[in-house]
Amino acid sequence: MDNQAMPAASSSSYTQIQFLQRQAASLLLYQSVLQSEVGVAFLDLLQAIRYADADARGCLQAYGSYFHTLAARNQNWEEYLITQILKDENPFSRLAQQREFKDLPPALIAAVQHDLQVLQSVYECSSASLSEWVQNVAHLPVSPVVWYQEQDGVNAEKTLFLQHLEHWADAVEELAAYYRQFGTGLFAEYHALRWQAGEFIGIRYPDPVKLNELVGYESQRDALLKNTEFLLSGEMALHVLLYGSRGSGKSSLVKALLNEYADVCDNLRLLEVAKSDLKDLSKIVEQLRGVPQKFIIFVDDLSFEEDDDAFKALKVVLEGNLTARPQNVVVYATSNRRHLIREFFADRPTPKDNEEVHAWDTMQEKLSFSDRFGLTLTFEAADQKTYLKIVKHLAAQAKINLSQEDLEYQALQWATRHNGRSGRTARQFVDFFKADLALFSVNNNTPKT
Repeated sequence: MDNQAMPAASSSSYTQIQFLQRQAASLLLYQSVLQSEVGVAFLDLLQAIRYADADARGCLQAYGSYFHTLAARNQNWEEYLITQILKDENPFSRLAQQREFKDLPPALIAAVQHDLQVLQSVYECSSASLSEWVQNVAHLPVSPVVWYQEQDGVNAEKTLFLQHLEHWADAVEELAAYYRQFGTGLFAEYHALRWQAGEFIGIRYPDPVKLNELVGYESQRDALLKNTEFLLSGEMALHVLLYGSRGSGKSSLVKALLNEYADVCDNLRLLEVAKSDLKDLSKIVEQLRGVPQKFIIFVDDLSFEEDDDAFKALKVVLEGNLTARPQNVVVYATSNRRHLIREFFADRPTPKDNEEVHAWDTMQEKLSFSDRFGLTLTFEAADQKTYLKIVKHLAAQAKINLSQEDLEYQALQWATRHNGRSGRTARQFVDFFKADLALFSVNNNTPKT
């Protein structure tokens, strides 16, 4: 027995808790499942119940922490545990994404069988059981409130194969298939991510923009959709440069891809990389190699100065090197500059320039950098007809009831007073118009713009 106070729990509950603690300590691969905030709160509660003091305040506080962590996640204990297993990154889950099950090391499979058996025991220690144990050791008239939350339908569908099994150790092959299809970690949990400070960060609330909200540039949209279909089907898709005037919808079109395929394909991921982080691009691509998801690396508002390290890093990824390019990764970049690299008159070679033998070749190499993208889509500035077409489309979606003549007049006034004609200006006008009508213009359809 540990060198602590004598156990306050009953003999049967003490034995069960001791068994669970030893089981948890014996995990070989899935240790991190119980190392998160909820897992630690669970283990702390077991310890507090096992060695509760006379007034059991420590036990009650431990139960409160356990309850709080589950409530904060809006998950019950069972759902939390299975979710952690399904997204856990460990040697088995990583290797299962890259090899057939029959090619996995037998020792690795045996370790997973052991861990699944352990985790099933932990899974069966319900919050209701913990509440009853707390009631007993704290001598409470009623057991503490049990946190329970119905499982989300989509998540429940993915986890049924574990929940309905009598012996989880029999699920190793099915679990390997799950990892091959859905991946692990943040890639399994989030569809939109960003690279920040040298690591992947999940974006919980990505931009909800949809393709049906974007009007104009149909040929560019169709070309981008076709290329994205190549990516999703496992074919070699092209890197894409979306070039054109500000506010034309280049960024929105890329973001809308994620929502376009959300219901038909669970494998598309959008990874935002800032220009300042492009120096990490080769490292990022290597980390994405071999995972089951398909990645669009999204670089917004791209342009370079001379001798920019980001330029060199992107060039390596676009042109390739001795390392084969992974087929599950493409770069979609937007820019207001056709050639991406700023050119100054001072940069142009002169007869007096004798520092470099082929100075004109160097300048042309810089200016032709955009050619490294396999597909360049051009977005011209919206003329008045296109601008008004976008306004009418967005106004119809927003259910704005106004005559076409008044709508067009006010939309043109807005463009003149604000940012000029563009898809972004149209969206800003309709959003402002809708809000103004809702709050201030119940009886007046001419809000001040």
